[in-house]
Amino acid sequence: MADPRIISVDLDEHSLGWRSADIEQERRIAIFDLIETNYFAPQRLQADGYAGPYRIKLQSEEGRLGIHMHREDGTHIETLVLALGRFRRPIRNYFAICDSYFQAIRQASAQQIETIDMARRGLHNDAAEMLKERLAGKIEVDFDTARRLFTLLCVLHIRG
Repeated sequence: MADPRIISVDLDEHSLGWRSADIEQERRIAIFDLIETNYFAPQRLQADGYAGPYRIKLQSEEGRLGIHMHREDGTHIETLVLALGRFRRPIRNYFAICDSYFQAIRQASAQQIETIDMARRGLHNDAAEMLKERLAGKIEVDFDTARRLFTLLCVLHIRG
């Protein structure tokens, strides 16, 4: 029976750079929310009909994202590799707006925080749609899953 969802997420420790407390909190929330509710359905059929749940490991190396997919028992299924060139600008813009947001939380008015947060959500949503498009035909994900995966992609992209 199909169970197209992620039950475990690991980030490759060699891909991770230094992270501030704010970014580390975003990472924890994204993983928690991703595991709680997601839709993740690789489109390549397995010979034995396996269709989830999945354990994934995300790795960033040389401008590419590796999505290592495993069965529930940990057996490797396949690795999907995506070029990240198209994500450079959205990631850079997202980092910039997040920095503004974290600074605003500490010292700005409620209206200023709300304005920055709306811009942050807009960038995040656009990047999630781009990720869904890049995964099309390879892995089917819903919008919320794409948003959380983009957050984790950003965390992997940080360099100390």
